[in-house]
Amino acid sequence: MEEDFEFDFSEDPRFSVERYEEMIRNQDQYFFDAQAFENIIEYYIEKNDPIKALQVTEYAISQHPFAAIFSIKQAQLYVATNQFDLAFESLSKAETLEPSEADIYTIRGNIFEGLERHEEALENYEKALGLAETTDEILLHIAYVYQSMGDYESSVNYLKQCLQQNMENQDALYELAFCYDVLDKQEESIKFYEQYIDNEPYSYAAWYNLGNAFNKMDLYEKSIDAYDYAILIKDNFASAYFNKGNALVHLDRYNEAIEVYKQTFEYEPPSGDTYCAIGECYEKLERMDEARSYYKKAVKLDPAQSDAWFGIGVTLDFEERYFESLYFYKKALDLDDKNADYWFAIADAQYKLKQLDESEKAYEKVLELNPVDIEAWLDYSSILFEQDKLTSAIEIISEGIKNNPDAAELYYRMVAYLFAASEYSEALIYLETALNTDPEKHHILFEYLPQLHENKVIVDIINRYTR
Repeated sequence: MEEDFEFDFSEDPRFSVERYEEMIRNQDQYFFDAQAFENIIEYYIEKNDPIKALQVTEYAISQHPFAAIFSIKQAQLYVATNQFDLAFESLSKAETLEPSEADIYTIRGNIFEGLERHEEALENYEKALGLAETTDEILLHIAYVYQSMGDYESSVNYLKQCLQQNMENQDALYELAFCYDVLDKQEESIKFYEQYIDNEPYSYAAWYNLGNAFNKMDLYEKSIDAYDYAILIKDNFASAYFNKGNALVHLDRYNEAIEVYKQTFEYEPPSGDTYCAIGECYEKLERMDEARSYYKKAVKLDPAQSDAWFGIGVTLDFEERYFESLYFYKKALDLDDKNADYWFAIADAQYKLKQLDESEKAYEKVLELNPVDIEAWLDYSSILFEQDKLTSAIEIISEGIKNNPDAAELYYRMVAYLFAASEYSEALIYLETALNTDPEKHHILFEYLPQLHENKVIVDIINRYTR
């Protein structure tokens, strides 16, 4: 007959594990107290071996059938191994044994949240709230569920409650920033983080989120100050350096931005995004060799970095190496064929290479993707005008005006084309509209058709609006 042995291994967890594994090897039956079983389960969880941990819960439940903790642990492990039906069964057993145990409802809420069964998730989290000693993580999960439901106002409410419970919950701080962003309530976001910082002046996450909110309000000087505080508190905070670099770029302080971007390399491995950002700064400074060098580093690190391929093209274009630039623009386009900027650059390069048919097709694509791009309407019509396709040029500008009824540039260009087509009365109607829209831009007309300076009727009309 097999003999049962009882051991108390609660003092030394490693000894518990050794004796448990000996029992399995010997196909024996030892008795362990509840604490020893908990230690053994935790050991396998830490070893990332949920299957063995589950096996231990079976033994634990057989020896301690009234201890709800083991059914709860079992449910957690079933969740980890995506066995949700079995997890629900284990939670039901635990609820029968210990209906006031908050973890039961939290885990069940987690499962429903993962299954996007939002109402059931909320119902369980609310039950857990009434039973748990610490509730900040439960409040955070309720906020996640409301986000999944598209109810960002309710999410904000629960995130604030979460932070009242635990001012140091970094996830809640970042989620709150995300919700304010979606709701486009940057002023409210700034107000919240400033009040938060009054209570928690050393929260680097709060300073960082405040910096991001200032950034979105185009308050770049203030955002830089906020990032500086975040960096002062946490000097290895790479994201704060990166975003500070972005703010400096918006202020055209490219040399400073380069230095700040490079500081991120001290705290995290270089990324394609950072190399690309440095490349753009050098490009703005017209230091094209250095720009190209960083763009190349970006694509070497991340071949899917379309902006870096595009950046290489821009540097070559600047040096009038249009044929080479076209190759890199097309590499960028292969990765992102819905990017209107890439199509525009291709159209422009093809025009410079006298590939006029291809250029026209590329401009059509730009305008399909971005019909509010005034420059594209002007450039496309200009190609047609240069080829004496005057009717087509007028049609294109007319289409451009339909899409951009407030763009004075298009009206002035239409005046030039109509004069070229000898449609004088129509041209004068468009001239009046152009001058009503923006009289300051009338010089555009003379830049395109300088001979109109000699036209007394046009000069008199313009003088009426500009004197």
